[in-house]
Amino acid sequence: MKIKYTHEIKTGDKITDEEILKLIVKKRKIKNIKEFMNPSSPMSIGLMDFGYKKEIKKTVKILEEIKNKQQMIVVYTDYDADGITGGAILWETLYLLGFKVMPYVPHRKNEGYGFSNKGIDNVKKEFNPALIISVDHGISAREKIAYAKSLGIDVIVTDHHLKPDKLPDKALAIFHISELSGSGVAYFFAKEIFNAFKKYLPKNLQGKLEYNFQIDYLALAAIGTIADMVPLLGPSRSLVKYGLPAFKNIKRVGIRHILLEAGIIDKEISPYEVGFIIAPRINAVGRLEHALDALRLLCTNNEEKARQLATKVGLKNRERQDLVKQAVDEAKKMVESILTPEVNKFGGLPKIIILKSDHWHEGIIGLIASKIADKFFRPTIVMTKSDGIYKGSARSIPALSITDFLKKLHKYLIDVGGHKQAAGFTIEKNQVDNFIRTSEKEINKWLKNKDLVREISADIKIPISRVTMNLAKYIETLKPFGIGNLEPTFYSEGKIVGTKTFGKKNEHIKIYIKDTSSQQNSVELIYFNYSQLPDDINQIKLIYRLSVNNWNHKEKLNAIIQNLS
Repeated sequence: MKIKYTHEIKTGDKITDEEILKLIVKKRKIKNIKEFMNPSSPMSIGLMDFGYKKEIKKTVKILEEIKNKQQMIVVYTDYDADGITGGAILWETLYLLGFKVMPYVPHRKNEGYGFSNKGIDNVKKEFNPALIISVDHGISAREKIAYAKSLGIDVIVTDHHLKPDKLPDKALAIFHISELSGSGVAYFFAKEIFNAFKKYLPKNLQGKLEYNFQIDYLALAAIGTIADMVPLLGPSRSLVKYGLPAFKNIKRVGIRHILLEAGIIDKEISPYEVGFIIAPRINAVGRLEHALDALRLLCTNNEEKARQLATKVGLKNRERQDLVKQAVDEAKKMVESILTPEVNKFGGLPKIIILKSDHWHEGIIGLIASKIADKFFRPTIVMTKSDGIYKGSARSIPALSITDFLKKLHKYLIDVGGHKQAAGFTIEKNQVDNFIRTSEKEINKWLKNKDLVREISADIKIPISRVTMNLAKYIETLKPFGIGNLEPTFYSEGKIVGTKTFGKKNEHIKIYIKDTSSQQNSVELIYFNYSQLPDDINQIKLIYRLSVNNWNHKEKLNAIIQNLS
């Protein structure tokens, strides 16, 4: 394990806290610091800013014809939190604008991700739409969209996933914005439709939708953006920056009951609450059952229905957690069984971990892959049997684009798609062994041994004497933190002058540290789930995060340790 840092501040260096902040922002390669610190409101951003003027005009014309003929539209969304939130935004917008519109969420097990011939057949039979609008998928569905066209159904694609070599040429229009989430694309797409058709609405409905785009839909887009781990830069930062405060004014009973069931109804919502509490509940239904109930929860106006559905997603989330724990324990044993006898600095593991099971629930294989990749610091592929074929999910390490890697092996796969760090695919049973052998050979061209050494990175090495409340307040101006704008970390070395355990079982520790040569007061740092330091240690190296803790109207410096040695 290596410790890296970009800048070093030494004792006696004359540098202000504001200048330290600028060093951190510079590391993030932010071109427009003013815009980053004070992003534009999403209400002032439109699809024309992304170069889609011609496509907007074409889409509005198509929708006018469909509305005049009272034809059906289907919003065909993905089943994860990003797709469900984006689907809720777009379906409800069209519905309130007076369109005949129905949502469609494919069944993860029966239909799989995105468009499928089976899903399109179901849509044709049930709704016979003139138009399908995709949310959070479709960019790689060239053949499926051609199939829909052959059935007399036009398709508009809204997506953010990696573009394939050949785009869907039968799509009426494509709105693809890689720097947004699927819900982010859906938000701006829906807002354009609203702006084009709002003149036909009575004042009360116009006001309702204006409120939604400023509050409810903004909060939904923030959930999808954080859940899909989209970098919080540019317009995505804008959605989350303005979307998180919107939670306190949200009228959507489904969201309020999710917060109530989770015990965070009165809490300020940050990316943590979204990523670890709210989004997993929305995801859980689609992982284990049919995600349509998650969509119903986000769109219902009925208080009792919202309460019942929120209770259900809470139960499903706990069930999902139990399944994941059991499967991850099993997966860890499988990995440990392939450790080579000579455990070297690279862990005695192959460069890529591939695990296969016939009984893992396909809705949790991505979570298994994520846990294994994190623990063993290897790109990880997890496959499970599903109706005679295998479903696969992959998670990666920073040095490897797992989707690019899998696309090089496309001859073994039925389909594949995803992002740099996460991908999904399906594969025929008789191709699995060939795929595994080729993957284990091919990975040597993509990764070197040095790529497999986990690095702990800090933004700045700093004397502990420079850690102050004022610096923490400057750091907080960079919020919201997330992918692309990680919470800044600091690396310090110092002398331990005291420790104190706390918690119900004394499972956490407070460590009091000062610079070796300094006469200053010590700084208190907290290390959670770490209760005892070695007896002989008095000098320490730490990586930690800074924030301001506001409790009972009192401010206190929070310094949370991530790693120590």
